[in-house]
Amino acid sequence: MKPNKLNIALAGNPNSGKTTLFNALTGARQHVGNYPGVTVEKKEGRLRYKDFDINIIDLPGTYGLTAYSPDELVARNVLIEEDLDLVVNVVDASNLERNLYLTMQLKELEIPMILVANMADYAEANGVYIDYELLAKLLGFPVIRVVATKGEGIEELLDTVIKGEVKVNLQKAVRYSMEIEEAIIRIEKHLNPSLEDGAATDERTLPFAQYPSRWLAIKLLEYDKEAWKKVEATPYTYELLKQAETEQTYFKNNLGDDLENLIAEGRYAYIRGATQEAVKVTETNKISTTEKIDNILLHRFFGLPIFLFIMWSLFQLTFALGNPMVEWLEDIVAESSVAVGNALPPGLLNSLLADGIIGGVGGVLVFLPVILLLFLGIAILEASGYMSRAAFLMDKIMHKVGLHGKSFVPMLIGFGCSIPAIMATRTLENPKDRLVTMLVTPLMSCGAKLPVYTLLIAAFFPNEIAGNILFSIYLIGIILALVMAKLFRTWLVPGESEPFVMELPVYRTPKVKSVLIQMWERAFLYLRKAGTIILAFSIVIWALFTFPMVDVNGMEYANPSEQMENSYAGRLGKTIEPVLAPIGFDWKTGVALVAGFAAKEIVVSTMGTLYSMSDTDSLLEGEEKQVKSFAQMTREQSGFTPLTAYVLMLFTLIYVPCMATIAVIKNETNSWRWPAFTIGYTVTLAWIISFVAYRGGLLLGLGI
Repeated sequence: MKPNKLNIALAGNPNSGKTTLFNALTGARQHVGNYPGVTVEKKEGRLRYKDFDINIIDLPGTYGLTAYSPDELVARNVLIEEDLDLVVNVVDASNLERNLYLTMQLKELEIPMILVANMADYAEANGVYIDYELLAKLLGFPVIRVVATKGEGIEELLDTVIKGEVKVNLQKAVRYSMEIEEAIIRIEKHLNPSLEDGAATDERTLPFAQYPSRWLAIKLLEYDKEAWKKVEATPYTYELLKQAETEQTYFKNNLGDDLENLIAEGRYAYIRGATQEAVKVTETNKISTTEKIDNILLHRFFGLPIFLFIMWSLFQLTFALGNPMVEWLEDIVAESSVAVGNALPPGLLNSLLADGIIGGVGGVLVFLPVILLLFLGIAILEASGYMSRAAFLMDKIMHKVGLHGKSFVPMLIGFGCSIPAIMATRTLENPKDRLVTMLVTPLMSCGAKLPVYTLLIAAFFPNEIAGNILFSIYLIGIILALVMAKLFRTWLVPGESEPFVMELPVYRTPKVKSVLIQMWERAFLYLRKAGTIILAFSIVIWALFTFPMVDVNGMEYANPSEQMENSYAGRLGKTIEPVLAPIGFDWKTGVALVAGFAAKEIVVSTMGTLYSMSDTDSLLEGEEKQVKSFAQMTREQSGFTPLTAYVLMLFTLIYVPCMATIAVIKNETNSWRWPAFTIGYTVTLAWIISFVAYRGGLLLGLGI
């Protein structure tokens, strides 16, 4: 028997546990966070259950289906355009009244639906009890109690999905005031003239056939911009739009309010009636655990210092726990390079394997423990609900630079990777806020920059202050992002920032599985990049440093150092050296920075290849290679002082983001203007900041 196939979508508010349910159903390894905006595109997973193949689409978290922001538009387009058998609407059982506002809008799309009351255990612990059978009767579709983190209710949900008994109950739709209902009917008649008694179907209405006429009528009355665009782009719609404008004007002049507000009031009235009947809240005067914690962590004076202390502690632990593992891996890589170098006869193959591949790729892989530990800490903070508090704490500061706390969420995501961070700006409704956030997010220290920091800190700074140095770089990135946001909001895209209420989810104990999945995702992406992009560039960099092997007269160079200076990479480095010399960098550093445009880890792999090839102990004929750690070779051969190393970290922090990030900015802005601007301003800013830091440090006697 061929299994049945179902196509369903998960829809819900941010922080409703929708993505947790998605993971529980499909086992998909998807990032789970406790702040709005993590899921910015639809994600799909498959599930086989009792001879049914079920395709599940995880929609972006959204508060409504009015297309104010790109993620709301993504969710709505999937619901309208996809051939869905069912919508599973996930709501937070402890915040039912707020969550059901989206439910009311989903009902208007006339798609069969199941309501999942998630986190029911937390609701009950706080005195919220739901009569699920009664609520199902009032709403007109099944309501199921679920605790996704514990797997409770999952089987009942799947059984309900595959029964195929969920129908659209139009009798349970929201009914508005008599005036609004009459306005909806008048718009529907323009959408479908066959609704008139005795009227024939008009082919001019066919472009709107895929939309429920009542839903589209309501959207036009709400002056939904996307709905109006679709209608305006269709022929023969002048009378329809004129009727909608007439209705809006009538309500504004006679009832003193916009139709959008009146329709929203109608939805909330329906929700209040249903919850009054089916939800019981026991009276309790006890302060919840979340409130007790927030009284400390969100304190008006101590909240921000506590946030900074937590982040500082994270970096301290990262280095304290990670450094021994890094040193252990460094020994393995160094011994592997020596073993290969000693086993093979001198020549190009020996140099390629020992210096190019092991020196380049190995130089990146050794920092995996530090990266994993840092992202473990960030994952725990996200899963606990604290990261949204960080955005809340930054809200006042963000307002002063022309943004709001919600813009800090993509910036926090930028600690992991700039690509999903820039995509997360889709949650911002104001296009100007979104653009500015997109432009400054690359100033955050992403995971790809961490190997550069770790190498330089290990090579030039004592372990006692390693965490402080790393914390300072991350903090400088945040400060620079805020300063540039203020400048951009004042001069580049001026205008008022829109107000926004930052949602603060309840504190939750991080689930070990979710945290480990997120860690594995980071490790897998890092390892995949090391095995593909970084490997390829390591070979390219090795070749650029190796050839040509003779001068223009066909004579071999006097020594390896002279040969490298006259190689293709050396010539490139010498060309840009005059620009970099004022900030303390030589031609070798210039080559590494140019290569870093592909991916910031390649700065490290380039240095690994370069220092492996230039290690004089390794190049003396007749002698075996000596075992040296990457940090030791960097310290011996770079010519850096601690000041130069710190300036290089600053430059790496600020200058042009990787190619993939530039491509995402182009896709999100649909223009090459802003990617080009990002490249130009970040390189210029990096040089200026580095110049001030380097020259200032020399004046203070720090460059010795």
